[in-house]
Amino acid sequence: MTRQFTHRSISLILLAAASCAFFPSASMAAAPVPVQPPVVTGLPDFSDLIDKVGPAVVNIRTTERVARGQGMPGEEEMQEFLRRFFGGQIPRGGGQGRPGRPGGAEEQVTRGVGSGFIISADGFVLTNAHVVEGADEVTVTLTDRREFKAKVLGADRRSDVALLKLSAGNLPYLRTGDSSKIRVGEWVVAIGSPFGLDNTVTSGIISAKSRDTGEYLPLIQSDVAVNPGNSGGPLINMRGEVIGINSQIATLSGAYNGISFAVPIDEVMRVADQLKTTGKVTRGRLGVQISEVTRDVAESLGLGKARGAEVSMVEAGGPAEKGGIKVGDIILKFNGQPIETTRDLPRLVGATKVGSRATVTVWRRGTQLDVPVTIVELQEERSPTARATPKKPAPGAAPNALGLVVSDIPAAARAETGIDGGVLVENAEGNAATAGIRPGDIISQVGNTQVSNAAQFNAVIAKLDPKKPVALLVRRENVTQYVVVKPRQ
Repeated sequence: MTRQFTHRSISLILLAAASCAFFPSASMAAAPVPVQPPVVTGLPDFSDLIDKVGPAVVNIRTTERVARGQGMPGEEEMQEFLRRFFGGQIPRGGGQGRPGRPGGAEEQVTRGVGSGFIISADGFVLTNAHVVEGADEVTVTLTDRREFKAKVLGADRRSDVALLKLSAGNLPYLRTGDSSKIRVGEWVVAIGSPFGLDNTVTSGIISAKSRDTGEYLPLIQSDVAVNPGNSGGPLINMRGEVIGINSQIATLSGAYNGISFAVPIDEVMRVADQLKTTGKVTRGRLGVQISEVTRDVAESLGLGKARGAEVSMVEAGGPAEKGGIKVGDIILKFNGQPIETTRDLPRLVGATKVGSRATVTVWRRGTQLDVPVTIVELQEERSPTARATPKKPAPGAAPNALGLVVSDIPAAARAETGIDGGVLVENAEGNAATAGIRPGDIISQVGNTQVSNAAQFNAVIAKLDPKKPVALLVRRENVTQYVVVKPRQ
């Protein structure tokens, strides 16, 4: 079954630009010559392509052992539909808590139908991780109706890739292409088992490359019809090469709405190589929490354009802290690779070998620095929550030009939060409150200037240009980020 992509609003801005040539002898610029699009002579015929690649696409059926007597007829399919599309943990037992038969007897019930494709003659098969998740038995059916019990060598939930092995030889298989060379607008074909209909072929074009959906990696977006059961099937170019695994759809109804997503085959094969060798995927970890750098923050800090990843939290004892990365740093490069958005950093770090040394280039208080770090293995990151309690503002305490009343941070609060500088916000009003600052926040930096006490903070604020916004580095509980505030006019 195909997972539902939780849709986020995506704005697409089309910019048109015209250029003209300047000739010193002419009084007016020559009129621009319109670009002539290529002439489309006809639609493609996919029949020869499908004859060639179709035999390597397989149907995947998964079963699970449950207590005999649990569930109602047809309930397995509905539970699978709800689990794949809505992520719900569906209770078993017919919805009325009906007990199973005495003795705890078990039976095999079908829990899902998906797709996959063979990548080698000796029986290695690729599919989605969510297709085989929770399965006790996996059955693979070829187009010639041969069936094999497949062994799951490994599954990676982050990339949604699983590798299976069939005990067979001399099997038809697909060649993999280069997903980094795909072009928006090129024709592609999907083959799979939507709604259990084996070997169904749909076609369309690539709609976008590197589409961010909030997952670990960017996906290929297409308008190829993909429905429940297509999951794990190949997305194929006109040369008969696999360029992705169909994985998600953007839908409000639970079925195809015109947008589908595939995991790029380059990432798939990197994952598959690790699954084949070790049965799991190991990714690198830096030990930071990051957020986007806005245009206002970039301009206030002297970065020019919005780029990089803002460090909002540094894990205690993690590689970033040991290397010297600090909260408020803007990470601009990782091993020389530019970080344009926050999405770039986790992917580059994740692909780095665990235990290797890396160079992180950061922007810190107006200076670019190279920080060496040693990458460790990715795992769940949990940090304790600490928060300083503000005092009640002294009667008559006047807010500064930003609308803030601050005080020195008590020694006990410094020890609890682990910070070594900054001021505690006692009251926020005006533009500071509008920007989101509130009592209890800790401010450690004004623009590119680090502050250590209330007197210094207010002195720095007093010297600000009242016509320009300023970025304050604000910590709330265990998260730190830049907040842009405009002085009162």
